[in-house]
Amino acid sequence: MPTFCGRTSLLSQIGDALSRTRRGEGGSLFLCGESGAGRSRLLAEVGRLARTDMVVLRGRASGITPTTPFRPLAEALLQFTRSAGTHAADALGPYRLVLGRLIPEWRDPAVGPEEQSLIVLAEGVLRLLALAGRDRGCLLLLDDLHDADAETLTIVDYLADNLADQPVTMVAALLDQEGTALDVARSAAQRGAADLLRLPRLSRDELRELIATRLECTAARVGDDLFDLVWQPSAGNPALAGELLDGLVDAGHLVTGPDGWRLAGRPQAGIPGSLSRRLARRLEGSPPELRRLLPAAAVFGERFPLAALPAMTGLGEHDLTSQLHHGLAAELIQPVADTPGWYAFRHPVTAEALLESRPAGHTADLARQAAETVEKLHPGLPGTLCQLAARLRRQAGDHDAAGRHLIEAASRALADGAAASAVDLLDQATGMTTDPALRADAGERLVQALVEAGRIDRALQMMPELDGLGGGLSRQRLAVLHTRLAWAAVFAARTADGLAQVAEARRQLGAGATPADLAAVDVVAAHLIIELPGPEQVGKAEELARQAAAVAERHDLPVVACQAWQLLGMLVRQRNTDEATACLEHSRELAVRHGLRLWEVHALVRLGNDDAARDGSLRRLRQVRRDAWSIGAVTAAHQAEASIALQVALQGGYTEAEEIVAQTLPATTRLEMVETAGHLWQTSAVVAAHQGQRREMESRLAELRRYRPDAPVDAKVYGLARVFCSLLEEDRPRAAEEMAAALRADGGNPALSPINGRAGLDLLLRAVTGDLDGPGDLDDGSAGVRRLRWNRQFAEMARAVLLGRRGDPAGAAAAAEEAIRAAEPYPLARHLILRLASEAALTDGWGDPVGWLRRAEEHFHESEHAAVARACRALLRQAGVTVGQRRDGVDNIPAALRARGVTVREYEVLDLIAARLGNQEIASRLHLSPRTVEKHVARLMAKTDRPDRAALRDLARTLRPG
Repeated sequence: MPTFCGRTSLLSQIGDALSRTRRGEGGSLFLCGESGAGRSRLLAEVGRLARTDMVVLRGRASGITPTTPFRPLAEALLQFTRSAGTHAADALGPYRLVLGRLIPEWRDPAVGPEEQSLIVLAEGVLRLLALAGRDRGCLLLLDDLHDADAETLTIVDYLADNLADQPVTMVAALLDQEGTALDVARSAAQRGAADLLRLPRLSRDELRELIATRLECTAARVGDDLFDLVWQPSAGNPALAGELLDGLVDAGHLVTGPDGWRLAGRPQAGIPGSLSRRLARRLEGSPPELRRLLPAAAVFGERFPLAALPAMTGLGEHDLTSQLHHGLAAELIQPVADTPGWYAFRHPVTAEALLESRPAGHTADLARQAAETVEKLHPGLPGTLCQLAARLRRQAGDHDAAGRHLIEAASRALADGAAASAVDLLDQATGMTTDPALRADAGERLVQALVEAGRIDRALQMMPELDGLGGGLSRQRLAVLHTRLAWAAVFAARTADGLAQVAEARRQLGAGATPADLAAVDVVAAHLIIELPGPEQVGKAEELARQAAAVAERHDLPVVACQAWQLLGMLVRQRNTDEATACLEHSRELAVRHGLRLWEVHALVRLGNDDAARDGSLRRLRQVRRDAWSIGAVTAAHQAEASIALQVALQGGYTEAEEIVAQTLPATTRLEMVETAGHLWQTSAVVAAHQGQRREMESRLAELRRYRPDAPVDAKVYGLARVFCSLLEEDRPRAAEEMAAALRADGGNPALSPINGRAGLDLLLRAVTGDLDGPGDLDDGSAGVRRLRWNRQFAEMARAVLLGRRGDPAGAAAAAEEAIRAAEPYPLARHLILRLASEAALTDGWGDPVGWLRRAEEHFHESEHAAVARACRALLRQAGVTVGQRRDGVDNIPAALRARGVTVREYEVLDLIAARLGNQEIASRLHLSPRTVEKHVARLMAKTDRPDRAALRDLARTLRPG
């Protein structure tokens, strides 16, 4: 006899998805149907079928308080972490702390709201689910998604986009009704990230099968008269069909006999009287205790707290328990398994039906009584009780009291990082309260929540109304709101909007503003001003930042002080690198002193960048990346990784840089870390450019433009990528044009991009072309930026060229040696410097141009930059030096290998591999380093699709003539 009717096709479709998941291919399915269609029943069946060989996690959104943040996800994930324990915690690394918002035992109070990014949390959920499914696949079941909070829906949307390559399938059930949950499901289906499955009503045959199952007989014994009586009003809705059958049995119209079930009496077509009237009739014959108990429970909704009922009904604990477990109540009510002390109605419409059966006005009285009872029993209304009390107060008609509860619930949601839920709650509060003070309070918090939720435009639109409330909010509180909006504009790169908010904050504070109030405004104003073009902005921003730092330390405002000192570290670098480092160190010390772990990490990231810029050292950056991971500071860790990737690329570690980009770019893109992801794309372009791969460079820049179509081109795109690619092609005019573009891109503000070339490579290019008159042209007030090691190599060689031209060969030689020492970590830049300066050195008679050209030619020949190598050989010949011809040898390479891009040097290495020589012997034969040979071997395997040296050896033998 079947136990599950009419869903065979859907079960088969979901089963196919689970089979793919067991093979490591995940996905998402949204199960959508009308009320009573059997969504929960189908989820339960799917879970039962999968539980034999998969990890099954199930969570359900709350119908009592829809804005309870993350409830279905927390409920599901806790099922796994309870059994996985420390194994899961250790495997998740930094995301363990991030997931503390969902898993209480992983929570760390020191991880502040700055690191409460919802997208970072979504990435943590994705990783935990992948861990759960690593061995045998994971099935995530989410029920009643239409009741979920906005944060849960955001994470569900994120999962839908990113589960395809994970061993996880998500099946989420929701009502087929307009709302955010259905929008998420539709959108995911439209972009191909999920399947949207509809639960249709049962067909006639399926409904007959359902009736037979409920009556425990065969379908053949369900008579047509009974079937028609159920089919016509239910139209195939399983829940309605069940209600109809129960109604017929309760009314005595459906009886069993030797020939099966038959109808007795004269039942009318349709639902017998409706559920509410049927319950009313049954209550009339019930004991008075039950007539008090059931409506009192129903006023809470689908679920209710047992502790509130004694005060509302006057029943003692013994009588209450007895009534719940016997008679009609036992048929309608059941304990909630996951929430001790709470009960639920078995059918979702029972509570509504019970209240409909009561006299008009009785429900409001019950709601008021329920609210008072809950507030008395649970002072402070912890957890979801605050929202429950708000709903009861609203039901009772006390809108101001409901508004106060909603404002408190919103404050808690915001503290938990659930900004979107806070917005929903505060919208409700502002829509129902009439008290001016309450409306002002709700409006103030709503602006804060909108900023945290990233809805800046709406927050900006609200401010004129709040500014005009007149007495509702103090000018100081309004100034704080405008300042908060200014910070939001900083992070959203909306400089004009941010400056407008700064001006409004100052206007609200007026002439009587305290220094502490102004410090908070000054520091955000400084961050905004520095984004404006023009060299004068640095001075303006520095003045504001210094003022803010001084006041913040006097008035114990550690966060403002950290913000100010870290900005100062960037601003003063252009003139004094030591002072810049001191500013950053001071910020770090303040953060440590006040226990601001996240600000300490941000200071360390900046100090790591400072070390790399000053002397090329990556030690601190690598350490802070580990520190950031250890405290769950995901954003700071990825920022450190982006910095490491660029510095490694400049130092010639192209393989490591590409690996970091490949590992970090997907996560930062998913996490919507737009700036960091953009920097990684730029680094990828720099890697291609520094290897002379123009087509690859342009491809990566095109990807960056697709990722950020509206973003201005960063100066580094020209100064570190395009210019170098042109120099490797010996296209000096094009390099000059691209350097000019780099300088236009930074708007004359060296603080925006200190290594884009303005204080470095541009000076050398202008020196060798005669566009600089003398060493004095180097003294433009940016000595600090020129002292950065990347810039110093170019700036000192520019000084050498200018000194040599003025007839000071000793001074030129000394400056050149300083440039070469500075260039030591940067092999490509070092040899380009030698190539560029050698012409002037040959002409003006200083330095060691012949030695430089030999070194440069060898480097560019080995790195296969043919144009620069030829230029070096031509200059050597002009200097009267005999230069051995670099044999082309291309014609000696078999056509099959030439078609795969194998170079002359790679073919020479392949020939020696065929002779069974090791890397050390090949290096000795070809006068290369073993590391270079290793790179050639790796390239040969990649270009020929051969897995190892033995396969290369076999290939070489097959291609040898004869």
